[in-house]
Order: sequence, then C-alpha cells, then structure tokens
Amino acid sequence: MGKSSKDKRDVYYRLAKEEGWRARSAFKLLQIDEEFNIFKGVSKAVDLCAAPGSWSQVLSKKLRETGSDVKIVAVDLQAMAPLPGVIQIQGDITKISTAEEIIQHFHGENADLVVCDGAPDVTGLHDIDEYIQAQLLLAALNITTHVLKQGGIFVAKIFRGRDISLLYSQLRILFPRVTVSKPRSSRNSSIEAFVVCQDYSPPEGFKPSMTNPLLDNTSCDWSTLTGVNRYIVPFLACGDLSAYDADMTYPLPVDEGGKYECKNPVQSPIAPPYEEAISLAQKFPGPIVKTNPDTEKKEDVKNSE
Repeated sequence: MGKSSKDKRDVYYRLAKEEGWRARSAFKLLQIDEEFNIFKGVSKAVDLCAAPGSWSQVLSKKLRETGSDVKIVAVDLQAMAPLPGVIQIQGDITKISTAEEIIQHFHGENADLVVCDGAPDVTGLHDIDEYIQAQLLLAALNITTHVLKQGGIFVAKIFRGRDISLLYSQLRILFPRVTVSKPRSSRNSSIEAFVVCQDYSPPEGFKPSMTNPLLDNTSCDWSTLTGVNRYIVPFLACGDLSAYDADMTYPLPVDEGGKYECKNPVQSPIAPPYEEAISLAQKFPGPIVKTNPDTEKKEDVKNSE
C-alpha cells in the first residue's frame, strides 16, 4: 500500500523507475537542456555532488549520442554505485587535490560543462537552508574556476531567498550570462531552482584559489546593493506545458486487467542512514532489558530508544 501511494503521489518518481533513472532529478537536467542546449559540443563534463548518479546518467546518455570521445567525471563524498562510462572520484569539492585529480583525468585539459545538483539536508528553517545551500554552491563555484574552460557552462541548484541578489552578483563576476531556470519536474511548492551560467569569462588577472572564497562573511546590508550588484537575473520555466505537473497527483497506469505493477528503485542506497536501525531491530526483535544501576531494577526499554 505504501509503495502504491508513493508512486501515485509523484509521477516523476514513477517515470524515473520506468525509464531506468536512479532519481527523479534526471528530468530536471533533461528539461534544462531542452531550453538551453547545454550539451551541445560538450566532450568533457564534471558532475559535482553526484550521488546517487542520476545527472551522471543523463550526461553519459546524452553526450555519447553526439560523440564517442567523451569523458565524464563524477565527484561526491559518498560512495556511489558504478556507472558505465563515468569516472568516479570520492572526494571533497573544497580540496585543491580534487580539482587536480579531475584535470588529470582530462589529461591536463579543462571541462566544457560542470553541473552540481548538491543540496544540504533541509531543516525546514528556510533562512538556514538558503544560507547553507548558498555556501555549497559557492564551494562548487570555487572548484569550477579550477576545472572549467573559457566559454564553458556551469549549472547548479540554488534556493531562492530574499538575499539571493548577492549570489547572483558573485556569479555575474565570472559569467556574463546568468539565468535562473525552474524545470517543470521541480515542484512549485519547492524553493529550489537552477542557475545556468554560460560563457565562463573570469576577470583579467583572476587566480582561482580554494583558500580565498568568493563570498566573505561581513555585516553588509545586501538589500541595499546597487548597480551591477542589483542585476536582475532572468527567470525561465523549463519544460513543455504539456509535460506532467510535479505538484499534481496522477492515476496509476494499470494493465487491461486493472492491475498495477510497482517497480523497485533502479539503484538502492549503498549505505542508507537507517541501515543500523534495521540491523539492531533484527538482532533484538523483542524489548531490550536494561538494568538501572541506581535502583538495581530491570527496566523494559523500547527498541526505538
């Protein structure tokens, strides 16, 4: 019952399983490409914060349709199940060694495209979530300045908030064309969107450095920024209007006999956070008995404790 209700609630979750994608986020990158044609002429691509690997799947499929001499490097702190044609690096995107390893796989050349779908574990406190996501994006931007070639493209997830103008101004320093896109597969109720930064052109004399972040923590009132810092970034909805609406509920597709076939996820988590809880529940199927040293009486403690 649980699987059926979940499948019915999210049509893109169901489509991802049917089409073999590891996560529903694959449709977001596909719809961004439909609007911006970001894969054109790309032979070297980097996927930052890649796990579980849906964006790497899209890159592998789309880029190999246009040419055989394609290299894709996926980077994440977490282990990720192997993908054919994708080089995986388990590393930290804030380390210069990770950038050097990426370039090494490209034989000293820089990437044509860098994408990042990374996001923090949201707390529900929007101000905190927006700040952490902004810092993650800046970390991705920092390593991108080391590995992206002149004229390259950078695509990353953002959380739109009231102080997002500062982040746009930082991106505008390095990219003359910055657009915010909202794929149709991204729920309208979500504050997420994606920045598509084109034509990488760093200022003259700019030297990438991991120890010198683009954004420093000062007491400036960012709402009072003027001039180029108040640049209005275009907003564009991606995806055909005839496509599925991520906020709607659609009926389950059934066969002629009225039966619905539930498909398992393409890639199960390698090390899910609930793995330890499951092993403890299997090891101690009944209530755990614990002795209170103060009263020397036995107390029944539930497994959840």
